[in-house]
Amino acid sequence: MTHFIDRRLNPKGKSLGNRQRFLRRARAQIREAVQKSLKDAAVADIGKERKIRISSKGTKEPRFRLDPRAGGDHDFVLPGNKEFMPGDEIKKPRTGEDGGHGKQASDSGDGEDDFEFTMTQDEILDIFFEDLELPNLVRTTLKETPSKAWRRSGITTAGSPTQINLIRTMRNAFGRRLALKRPRPQDMLALEARLAALECEAPQTESTREQIAALKVEIAKAEARRKWIAFVDPLDVRFNAFTEQPVPTSQAVMFCLMDVSGSMGEREKDLAKRFYMLLHLFLRRRYEKVDIVFIRHTHDAQEVDEQEFFYSRQSGGTIVSTALDKMLEIQKERYATADWNIYAAQASDGYTQSGDARHCVDMLNADIMPLCQYYAYIEILDEREMEVFASEESGAELWRAYRTVAETWPNFATKRISKPADIFPVFHELFRKSETA
Repeated sequence: MTHFIDRRLNPKGKSLGNRQRFLRRARAQIREAVQKSLKDAAVADIGKERKIRISSKGTKEPRFRLDPRAGGDHDFVLPGNKEFMPGDEIKKPRTGEDGGHGKQASDSGDGEDDFEFTMTQDEILDIFFEDLELPNLVRTTLKETPSKAWRRSGITTAGSPTQINLIRTMRNAFGRRLALKRPRPQDMLALEARLAALECEAPQTESTREQIAALKVEIAKAEARRKWIAFVDPLDVRFNAFTEQPVPTSQAVMFCLMDVSGSMGEREKDLAKRFYMLLHLFLRRRYEKVDIVFIRHTHDAQEVDEQEFFYSRQSGGTIVSTALDKMLEIQKERYATADWNIYAAQASDGYTQSGDARHCVDMLNADIMPLCQYYAYIEILDEREMEVFASEESGAELWRAYRTVAETWPNFATKRISKPADIFPVFHELFRKSETA
């Protein structure tokens, strides 16, 4: 009998198995509650523990009980009864009296049908990202090998007893016994039968006694031969061999482009930062090998690290095409299309130098989109502009120009946001799972 001991720590002393069972059973309600809870939350708070409230109906487990409509007598006295005897009738309480029936209303906003519990960081992120994926993932290469796995690699003469190859072992033992002429069991039985038949003959002649002596010597030699020629020798044993081999995985690079010019105020920059922080968290959790390149631009573009991309200050005009030029320059230097899957996400307020939007469209159509698996453009507006530009065809020059690219390339997406609550729906729509992804 084999005993398995699970030494994983239960979260805060609770039963890990019961907790996981509960999360699976109430997954639909928990997913809805998580999405509602994260809707107005800050991106920095996504990975933190939080309290989730669902209906208590989702916490109930099925159980067996007697059918009250079934036939038969049901006479019993409940434990703790001190007032009634079997056969006594209980009067039905009048309407309005507290007879223990119905549910009480709550004046605090928390009804008795709500069940509240705390979810860990990993559980929150699993729920939030379970229906998302990076669209149009094309495995152009299997070059990087960050993980390893054990694979069968033939037969060996040494190994674990659990990996014995019985067929190869018995084949080797059979061949060795044939080569050394080890007596078979049926041969030994035949010699013993002949000896018994001769010993039973009466009267025994000199010739018979000589045959009996010869048979005894032959049987003794056969027994000795069987003893020193083992049925299975350690030399016969063979084991299945396993070697550790790298498991190839595809590579992906994500270009994050953001306008940090004077036309992008603190509110616009904050919304763009929130979107990229969410995207960065999603990519790091979803894929093992993903490079992220941060490019910020005003009238000039430069590659920066994550800290500078999100938090450093810079002023200047707006020329969006400089970011696209920088992206192509970095791609040609470090990320060949034969080895990398290329994705890009751009955030801007939609304003650029006159005539630059047309240049951006030409670059996207001719140079960038043929290389990219997916390109997402996020335009950040205020709520008044969202009402004015309600139509997809209306908007700033860059938005109208990018709409023409979206009509030509199915892997080019454009979305607008105006407040933090818009980030989650847009993020889900851009990166939701689809049959064609």
